[in-house]
Amino acid sequence: MNSPEHHHDKLPIANDHGHDHAHACCSGDSAPAIVTISEKPLAGGRLSSFRIEQMDCPTEQTLIQNKLGKLAGVQQLEFNLINRVLAVTHDLPSTEPIVAAIKSIGMHAELMEKGAAAEPDASIPVKKHWWPLALSGIAALASEVIHFTGLAPTWVVALVALIAILSGGLSTYKKGWIALKNFNLNINALMSIAVTGAVLIGQWPEAAMVMFLFTVAELIEAKSLDRARNAIGGLMQMTPDTATVLNADGVWVEQPVKHVELGARVRIKPGERIGLDGEVVSGHSTIDQASITGESMPVEKAVGDKVFAGTLNQSGSLEYSVTAAANNSTLARIIHAVEAAQGARAPTQRFVDSFSRIYTPAVFALALAVAVIAPLFMGAAWFDWIYRALVLLVVACPCALVISTPVTIVSGLAAAARKGILIKGGVYLESGHALDYLALDKTGTLTHGKPVQTDFVVLDVSAADTVAAIAASLAGRSDHPVSQAIAKAATEHKTTLHEVHAFEALGGRGVKGEVAGQMYHLGNHRLVEELGLCSPALEVKLEALESQGKTVVLLCDDSGPLALFAVADTLKDSSREAIRQLHELGVKTVMLTGDNVHTAKAIAEQVGIDQALGNLLPADKLQTIEQLYAQGHRVGMVGDGINDAPALARAEIGFAMAAAGTDTAIETADVALMDDDLRKIPAFIRLSRQTSAILKQNIALALVIKAVFLAITFAGMATMWMAVFADMGVSLLVVFNGLRLLRK
Repeated sequence: MNSPEHHHDKLPIANDHGHDHAHACCSGDSAPAIVTISEKPLAGGRLSSFRIEQMDCPTEQTLIQNKLGKLAGVQQLEFNLINRVLAVTHDLPSTEPIVAAIKSIGMHAELMEKGAAAEPDASIPVKKHWWPLALSGIAALASEVIHFTGLAPTWVVALVALIAILSGGLSTYKKGWIALKNFNLNINALMSIAVTGAVLIGQWPEAAMVMFLFTVAELIEAKSLDRARNAIGGLMQMTPDTATVLNADGVWVEQPVKHVELGARVRIKPGERIGLDGEVVSGHSTIDQASITGESMPVEKAVGDKVFAGTLNQSGSLEYSVTAAANNSTLARIIHAVEAAQGARAPTQRFVDSFSRIYTPAVFALALAVAVIAPLFMGAAWFDWIYRALVLLVVACPCALVISTPVTIVSGLAAAARKGILIKGGVYLESGHALDYLALDKTGTLTHGKPVQTDFVVLDVSAADTVAAIAASLAGRSDHPVSQAIAKAATEHKTTLHEVHAFEALGGRGVKGEVAGQMYHLGNHRLVEELGLCSPALEVKLEALESQGKTVVLLCDDSGPLALFAVADTLKDSSREAIRQLHELGVKTVMLTGDNVHTAKAIAEQVGIDQALGNLLPADKLQTIEQLYAQGHRVGMVGDGINDAPALARAEIGFAMAAAGTDTAIETADVALMDDDLRKIPAFIRLSRQTSAILKQNIALALVIKAVFLAITFAGMATMWMAVFADMGVSLLVVFNGLRLLRK
């Protein structure tokens, strides 16, 4: 069996449909998502991807890493725990040694085809039968009743308890044995030791009930975690499986979206979901883009507009040309980016993982000490202190502590994606709560980035009826944004244009041309001065408009200025509200722009920004970020991701605006806002603060409750029943607390 090869930076996007849950409780070493095994150049290696149903937490990741790390030919491992996908870079002739190595640690590796979305193999059972768990519960309860009532001898109690342990706990024992063989003290190893110890000291009913309760707790936790996992994986289900495509014979046919080629023409009816990214070539409609951009209102779409896979066509019929393959749509890239974000562990998660690596062996050593020190040196009863040691093992299990951070981070990332905020890692979700200063670019961030005509003033009354048409005729021949704004305004007013002769562009000043035998100039203040047509009265008018941040263009003939046109880049409706919300959150704002100081000041006053700096080059913006850092601020930067690149890279968090459909923004920004609504930044900060608070709550809950029950255990008042309930209760508590982030 040969390994399919595919490009290394495009891991398959995998859905998380019905699977056989692996254990949710994770402890032990937590490896990074990308692990380099060999120092050999990776260029010569092939990439093979595997679906491993049993791999969903750092425990299995560590086992796989340790096993494959010893296999000759393996160069690099890339783990995707959300979708249970392992990518292996290797130079082996086949993938059989990899599959065999994974099988030896009790897992099944399913080779994925090139570019495939990982679907569970039908040959792998996708869910457990319920009857073994039911049998375990009945047998455990029966053993307790028989023991309490004395209706049968001890061997009957032991037999019934053994049935409960084996029917409910075989998988726990199997995983525990594999972990112990690999020197990994995870929850399965600790629980296996505790139950076996209870059996050896004759506590059969308690051993049976502990194993049953642990299995039930594990099932509940797995189901709870699936909710967070499916919040991301379920996004892909919004894309239809088929699309109506125009074939080479001119006939519309149904075709699987994964087989539709770039440039194909697709038809979408009202009420249908769009299957692929594209550009509208025919029709007009409104589309609900909430799944991509988080916009609450439908967006009008006409010829030339972009449409995105997974969005809902509401009213009209559209035809569009496909611009991205199914596995490279904006939605697919969003899902892949959020999945990849799980590889880079957030600071709290790294702390918990490191703490767990020390805590678990320490607890095991403490349990051994409790079991032997008092009986050996103080003459205490062996039975009592061994029992306390076993209870301590169960109570001190770090499951709740380890599981608290990933479920919270995944929930936060999924909640942000639903709002059209793409966060590229838990580290940014966590650190966002500390931002106290936000630097913003002007064009395209606070403003629309498209100049529009705001003022039209006739200076020569005798030419009032013709100046607008003449100016628009000249402007229509230029590709300058200011000229285009004047031409567009004339078109909206249905102005009749004139034929222009001897047209000439005047670099940096404007244009000139002949209309009806008369030469006209359309240009800026500098051009008017060069023509010698400026006057003190005109200077006053120009200064008044320029102080408002507007660009002024004048139409002149040989006798003097005939009319002036003011053009400005208008503010977005959301900008003022966004800045107000940022100030409410205690975040100060500074605008960094290459525009002149007058424009910068005018825009800042309109929107309510604290400070405005103009005439800045990219290096100047970077220097401003550095200065804010030197003053002790935690700084974020908002821009378009290209000319603001140095400042975006230096800021603690870089925000890219209007990232929908933009590969560069999605791939390079720390946080990408999928539409141009600046209000998503205060929403991100609020989500970050809520996430940070929940992380702290979960860690405090886990540690405090553990500490209380440890004290009860040392006092000899705790039982194994209480230990399991304490562990199960705190684990479920932190899981459900983390899932609160998914609430709308």
